[in-house]
Amino acid sequence: MSGRVWLALVTVYVVWGSTYLAIKWTVQTMPALTSAGVRFAVAGALLGVLARTRKGRSVWRMEPARWRNAAICGVLLLTGGNGLVVLAETRIPSGLAALLVAVMPLWMILLRGALGDRTPMLSMAGVLIGLGGAALLLLPGSGGHINLGYSLLVVLAALSWALGSVLVVRVRVPGEPAVMSSVEMLAGGAVLLLIAAARGEFADLHLGDISGKSWLSLAYLIVFGSIVAFSAYMYALSNGPPSLVATYAYVNPLVAVFLGVLLDHEHLTATELAGGLVIVASVGVVVSAEGQHRRRVARRARLTGDEPAVAAR
Repeated sequence: MSGRVWLALVTVYVVWGSTYLAIKWTVQTMPALTSAGVRFAVAGALLGVLARTRKGRSVWRMEPARWRNAAICGVLLLTGGNGLVVLAETRIPSGLAALLVAVMPLWMILLRGALGDRTPMLSMAGVLIGLGGAALLLLPGSGGHINLGYSLLVVLAALSWALGSVLVVRVRVPGEPAVMSSVEMLAGGAVLLLIAAARGEFADLHLGDISGKSWLSLAYLIVFGSIVAFSAYMYALSNGPPSLVATYAYVNPLVAVFLGVLLDHEHLTATELAGGLVIVASVGVVVSAEGQHRRRVARRARLTGDEPAVAAR
């Protein structure tokens, strides 16, 4: 794997781990879905301008199917995958949200199996372990201050993100990463703003009531969380092994929990931490199993003369 893919993956590790706390600070004084919609609409527009400046007008010329596919993926990744997390963080700690999002690679395994991909038995074992960890976090009487409804929103967000991640590598999308990210963000941001308007969030938006901390957090989310990290994720997903890219899901929670405790005095109960550690461990099992499976498939492909890159996909 190239150094650029590793750099993209490390960027996702660190930056996305920090966005959970930034989201929490943003929604303290700003309507949740409005803030998410503004974040992606602005970031998408800036990325689009950057792509045109660097590559010229021709970079935007493509068949309609690529536009449509990128827009659908953007809605799944950003409206469902991120929007539900933002909404949930108005009621649950940022560290807990990050731990629940860690079930995303488990959803990816299940979705790939439903689409006909062969799933190693060890991967399925990891899925079951991860579901057990999620149960520890969510079941009544777990000993925490869990808001079950909002916690389940995060689980659904992980499913939506996984579906978008599986789909984006299977359909025809814009070849230029900046253009692809721009279209996805503009589509996801537009739908988020429409939902925010339908929920009456615009009526509750008073610019004078928004704190400087929320504005700075939103700016961080736009520049680093969206333009930098989301583009890095799309690049890594398009150029690296999906099982390795999925490791961000168990690094991010560690960063998020650490920052929540250090900077925002968050507290997770022993049961919540145990559930989170089980989820993180299960994702590690899945990633290890998937990596071994890919290497075996690639080895067989070389021996039989098949195309390795296709066989290892």
